[in-house]
Amino acid sequence: METFERARLDAYFGRIASHFAPAGRPAAFLITHLLPERPAFVRGVASVTELRAVLPKPKSVHAEALRQVEADGHACDRLSRELFADPARAVRYIEARAAGCPVVLLDVGGYFAPSLTALCDRFSGRILGVVEDTENGHRRYAAFDKPPCPVVSVARSPLKDPEDFLVGQSVVFSTEALMRGRGDILHGRTALVIGFGKLGSSIARLLHAKGVRVAVYDIDPVRRTQALSQGFTVARDREAGLSDAGLVLCATGALSLRGEDFPRLRNGAYVATVTSSEDELELGGLPDVYERDSIGEHVTRYLTTGHYFYLLNGGNAVNFLHGASVGPFIFLVQAEILAASATLARGGLDPGMHETAPSDRAAIAATWLDYFNR
Repeated sequence: METFERARLDAYFGRIASHFAPAGRPAAFLITHLLPERPAFVRGVASVTELRAVLPKPKSVHAEALRQVEADGHACDRLSRELFADPARAVRYIEARAAGCPVVLLDVGGYFAPSLTALCDRFSGRILGVVEDTENGHRRYAAFDKPPCPVVSVARSPLKDPEDFLVGQSVVFSTEALMRGRGDILHGRTALVIGFGKLGSSIARLLHAKGVRVAVYDIDPVRRTQALSQGFTVARDREAGLSDAGLVLCATGALSLRGEDFPRLRNGAYVATVTSSEDELELGGLPDVYERDSIGEHVTRYLTTGHYFYLLNGGNAVNFLHGASVGPFIFLVQAEILAASATLARGGLDPGMHETAPSDRAAIAATWLDYFNR
């Protein structure tokens, strides 16, 4: 990032922070993709909270971004699902970094969800709440009968719509780039998009524009009717869709393909996802059946008697291979995360799912336009 770009971004987050900053700054734990532009966001979080630790998502860590965050004086701890899957371990970890403090948890993908009740009950300080960035994480917190603390989700915010559209573009770009590396192209191919949320629908439209025959499958019948109304073929079930697709794009944020689904893939099909393999794909049992060979950069062939398919980027988010950049639009969502953190710090929210106030979103959008609509 150029010096003037960093200065503009720091000024933007500074203005956001000054607008939303609470009277008291809670401790915070930040889970994030540590991409090249992310240090400025981390500095923004540190301006509205006492940032106790950054936990980079392990498969999206840019070395220079990590160096910058550590140079700014922030601790970077190793993140895994296991860290917060064990409530006792999770409580010990938060205690070690923020004993007795009010704490805000900033999440990407519902990592804190398995231990949230224990953290609220047993932590020596107080968990003020969670801010969640993704649809996958939103669902994990919404699955509580009632979350034990406020959860402010930005996953369904209108400020996230530009990001979802541009992430869809980056997913299609990276998928096509890997296929072209093997001499294959998208045009004329059939594709199945599993999941027709904001991201999946963006991917489906972009594939269609590239001459791909697109079918859609979603477990939600409402979304299936939406896909049909937009001109897409809707697979009557997942199995039927898989058998006809030369490309399968998994965009549910949950488990798209189970172990028994892989033998149903068409021979030579490519499989790509928009998030980590641990969320979208059940790969654990495949080595017992399939031989794996790397046949190109970030392309793995799974082969067994009479059947083979290709997995892109090991089943992890394919767009991270090419930076996953969505330009300055990501700063809209990051600003909303700062606003949500400040809302939790001020208190007054009941336990349960919440959204950012429309007036706060409008203030963020107006500020963003001042800095980036040039």
